[in-house]
Amino acid sequence: MPVKIDYKKELEAAAKGMILIHDPRLLIKLIVRSIVQKACIEHAGMVLYDPIKDSYVLSISRGDPGSRIPEGFVRFDKKNPIIKLFIEKEYKYLVENRSALVSDDINKLIWKESVIANGNGSRQLLQDVSMQMPKLNAVACVPAYHQHMLLAILLLGQKRDGGRFEQEELDFFSALASDVAMAIRNAQLFDDLRREAERNRNLFIQTTIALGSAIEAKDAYTHGHTERVTKYALAIARQMEASRMHEFPVKFFENLYIAGLLHDIGKIGVSEAILCKQDKLTPEEYEIMKSHTTRGAEILSPLTGFEEVINGVKYHHERHDGKGYPEGLKGEEIPMVAAIIAVADTFDAITTDRSYRKGLGKEVAIAEIQRYCGTQFNPKPVQALFELYNKGEL
Repeated sequence: MPVKIDYKKELEAAAKGMILIHDPRLLIKLIVRSIVQKACIEHAGMVLYDPIKDSYVLSISRGDPGSRIPEGFVRFDKKNPIIKLFIEKEYKYLVENRSALVSDDINKLIWKESVIANGNGSRQLLQDVSMQMPKLNAVACVPAYHQHMLLAILLLGQKRDGGRFEQEELDFFSALASDVAMAIRNAQLFDDLRREAERNRNLFIQTTIALGSAIEAKDAYTHGHTERVTKYALAIARQMEASRMHEFPVKFFENLYIAGLLHDIGKIGVSEAILCKQDKLTPEEYEIMKSHTTRGAEILSPLTGFEEVINGVKYHHERHDGKGYPEGLKGEEIPMVAAIIAVADTFDAITTDRSYRKGLGKEVAIAEIQRYCGTQFNPKPVQALFELYNKGEL
């Protein structure tokens, strides 16, 4: 004898699952599998709306051997009889007071006088639905709407004991399907927002890099500087990992790449006269030049999830001994992304031509950076730079 299911309890458990599980596909798989096991039915499946192709696809199918349908194998357009029955207004009267459409009820509806008398093709549509449901291994179809939009259809197969679905069961499945529809819609909206944010983020980065390149182009001596600093910074970080000095999260390298390209973006707010001045800067001019770190951070501040990039831009002129700027951070207070860029930035500055001198050799740059290891620079990226130099990879 089948075990009596506490549907209220199951619904509450499913609702909690929808809060905890953010991947709607995984959520639906778990729900469909649970329906098959706990409701003791031969098959259950879920047809989901695909907004990209504006059609419905059987995405999940679980059940006894031989009853499952390959996922993605069945796709319905909006002219499909089952879909038409649930979305077209002229047929709503057939299902509006029902939590689900059951095959036995369809056969009764086909011979109902009001259906026979209706000349809008309702009877033929019901016959088409009746013929299609067995092909989906379904004896009941439960629609799931969100704001009157059909987002999913839960397919329920035959009970293993051959019995009919009770109204309490159908009401439970209807409530469950509605919750699933809301979870799907919320996930779709979240994905839309995430994609839009990513597009805006990439556009912002590309625009900012273009502006930074325009700034560099004003001074032939700094042209290509950000690309070289980025290349050195990434090599240093990889060597730090290879030598087991430091372990970075996966996202770090992407953030370091962006921070390297944007580390001098604040110079957009510094006049060309100061940027390209060949003589020594006055104290006032030096203060303006120093402000490029905070200006850069302010430019990037509208971007959410950009904290590590902003740290690299803002703090790449801090010193390990606390005598740098803009905040005088010391030692481990300085974010590693900034500490790495500081070493890469200095290495490129020493080895490339400047208006006041020719570029110096790599060995000179290495010796100079090592001389200030522990005072100006974090020892870890300095050691990694030295190892790269010894391997001939700079």
